[in-house]
Amino acid sequence: MTDVQMSDSEPQAAPPAAPAASALHHLKEIASVIEAGSLSKEVRRISRAVRLTVALRRRLAARDVSAFLAFALPPSSEAYTRLTSLVPKEDDTEMDIDMAAPATQISIKHGLPEIEIYCYLLVLIFLIDQKKYDDAKACANASIARLKNLNRRTVDVLASRLYFYYSYVHELTNSLAEIRGNLLALHRMATLHRDELGQETLLNLLLRNYLHYNLYDQAEKLRSKAPRFEAHSNQQFCRYLFYLGKIRTIQLEYTDAKESLLQAARKAPITARGFRIQCNKWAIIVRLLLGEIPERTVFMQKGMKEALTPYFELTNAVRIGDLELFRAVADKFASTFSADRTRNLIVRLRHNVIRTGLRNISISYSRISLADIAKKLRLDSDNPVADAESIVAKAIRDGAIDATIDHANGWMVSKETGDVYSTNEPQIAFNSRIAFCLNMHNEAVKAMRFPPNSHKEKESAEKRRERLQQEEELAKHMAEEDDDDF
Repeated sequence: MTDVQMSDSEPQAAPPAAPAASALHHLKEIASVIEAGSLSKEVRRISRAVRLTVALRRRLAARDVSAFLAFALPPSSEAYTRLTSLVPKEDDTEMDIDMAAPATQISIKHGLPEIEIYCYLLVLIFLIDQKKYDDAKACANASIARLKNLNRRTVDVLASRLYFYYSYVHELTNSLAEIRGNLLALHRMATLHRDELGQETLLNLLLRNYLHYNLYDQAEKLRSKAPRFEAHSNQQFCRYLFYLGKIRTIQLEYTDAKESLLQAARKAPITARGFRIQCNKWAIIVRLLLGEIPERTVFMQKGMKEALTPYFELTNAVRIGDLELFRAVADKFASTFSADRTRNLIVRLRHNVIRTGLRNISISYSRISLADIAKKLRLDSDNPVADAESIVAKAIRDGAIDATIDHANGWMVSKETGDVYSTNEPQIAFNSRIAFCLNMHNEAVKAMRFPPNSHKEKESAEKRRERLQQEEELAKHMAEEDDDDF
């Protein structure tokens, strides 16, 4: 009785906090998820494993990768021999002992192609993060050779990520031209296997490959002849819209280009800031080429103000119609425009600057001589009056200004501006806005996804718990996945 009273009176020590699970243990759990997806033919489990890997990649060390390869692959397999030779060796004293792992041991079935392909993907990501690009190229080439012998739908998600990193590592080493033939062969194979996610990824990689070398005609031929299907990945669809917008811009189809670029910027995740900046840069140029002036809010978006400063000054020069200021801005930010590959488009803007200045002159003066027009536009040619006359004539023909030329006296005579609301212009503007909103609504409805046969089958409590857990993980890792993709 006394012993019991004494033990009750003693303060009990708090239980020690459970140590955080190691990166190796997380990799083993991911492997078990892939195994479950492979055996049950559930692609969503493989997608979940890829998301978990993206969240884990910043914690990976060479010892974790080596230990996982020993766990996941048979020691006698060719994949194990090849991959372990690529992973950097560490001292034995630094080898990780999985002390944080729970008491329950995780085991997987050896010989599954999904596990093998995942090991290739893991090593490739690790080598890229470590900036060991030559080893990463060797790993990527080996993984692509292995993929060519597989035709399993559960491998498609892993294969699409491998295609992306395969192209990415060659882009980092400036050798994209070497893999164009392989990408075309892989796209043909994905089409024959009805691997739509692979087709989507490879089409974007091929378009990027062509555009990297300014092969816009070949890119358009491939895009126009590639199979059509509904988008499976929002990131890949955003990329496709961006490349399509660039192709349309070069082909002078500015209206279609504007729609594609703005849609890509709108659909891209907020974390993909670099991608959204590029979309906005091209969209600004296209809108200027269309004769539109982008709103100031476009340049003041969070995190984009500094990157869009050159384009803001360029827009200001076009808005004013000052050719001298336009030349100064183009020269000042020449290196930036060259890096963005928009220098050639900015050369096209010169005519728009002149037209804007001419429109301002026609509004301000009811009659003005062609010599004064040349002086105000700051035309620096040998015969500025003749150039001014041809510019005015073209603007009148295109409907940019409402005026006539008095050739005898060398004058431009402007007509009185009427009430715009007595024309059909407001109706056309409202119609285009309504069509845009309806199109956005239709795309939002199409983008909604539902589990197959959800209206027929009743969801059990276990399946509901699993679904909720996956939704929480998806929400948690979505930002990191999007940031990695872009």
